[in-house]
Amino acid sequence: MTPGNSAVLTSPTFWRDRPVFVTGATGLVGGWLVRHLVAAGADVVALVRDWIPRSELVTAGLLERIRVVRGDVRDQETLERALGEYDITTVIHLAAQTIVGVANRNPVSTLDTNIRGTWALLEACRRSPTVHQVVIASSDKAYGDQDVLPYTEDAPVLGRHPYDVSKSCADLLAQMYAKTYQLPVCVTRCGNFYGGGDLNWNRLVPGTIRSVVRGERPVIRSDGQFTRDYIYVEDGARAYALLAERLAANPALAGEVFNFSYEQRMTVLELVDRLLQAMDSDLVPDVRNEASNEIRNQYLDSAKARRMLGWTPAFTLEASLRATIDWYTRYFAAADGTLRPEASRG
Repeated sequence: MTPGNSAVLTSPTFWRDRPVFVTGATGLVGGWLVRHLVAAGADVVALVRDWIPRSELVTAGLLERIRVVRGDVRDQETLERALGEYDITTVIHLAAQTIVGVANRNPVSTLDTNIRGTWALLEACRRSPTVHQVVIASSDKAYGDQDVLPYTEDAPVLGRHPYDVSKSCADLLAQMYAKTYQLPVCVTRCGNFYGGGDLNWNRLVPGTIRSVVRGERPVIRSDGQFTRDYIYVEDGARAYALLAERLAANPALAGEVFNFSYEQRMTVLELVDRLLQAMDSDLVPDVRNEASNEIRNQYLDSAKARRMLGWTPAFTLEASLRATIDWYTRYFAAADGTLRPEASRG
């Protein structure tokens, strides 16, 4: 499948006119998810806190096609108002502080956003008579550092560092609401996302691409040997949408947790080398070995999602990396005024 050219939702009739509430819509996954929901005809309501003019939500012209609620995910009153006034049926919760370095420097704001924001949303959903599906984005970081790899969903959540703990707690909160209050909620734990639209330049993929475009050596904060697995943002959007559909068809899935990744683990240096090769660059990475409070080896088993949801990735690693590079090539060309009008529509 060619990234960006095909809808990733499995059942457009399911989404047609469906009132969907998306938090984190200005983030990497949120922008692509909104794009696909809109393409499927969903009535999307997005919670937006900060104005991010270069986000996918803005640059793709999506704001004119959705409803926007301005507010903070920690504000339960705002959440309850939005769910009630727009008769929301499906909720997909992506809002979070996602940068590990920021969490290490400023743990309180990360914990507050990721934990309180999750319980505020879950409680608002519990109080809403119209909400029938809730998908909560956790993370592979919720597992913490464990000896048995790859992680399967029955492994305990053992976060120990600030970001990891915030996701462990949010994960457990969702399971608590499913168990105690029978809230129709499922949890996703995804590998590391990458794709066009990620403007957090201290992340590996966008930071590496920007460095190559500028002719600078890409910076690797760790020793380059940390092992991760990855998932392209459009496959991530597809996973969230598919899970909501399956939950609607089978309410017994409430409380279940699902891993999503390409199951193609690689070191940081290996991924950077793939990007350098794809960009025909002979730059040598600047390996600084400065990373702290990060788990050394993390990768997922996605067999449960394949078995119970029928999920398979729509994109290969190679094709999606190429699409990601192309997105940033257009992005930087537009920023310096060299992008041709016809190219901007690619």
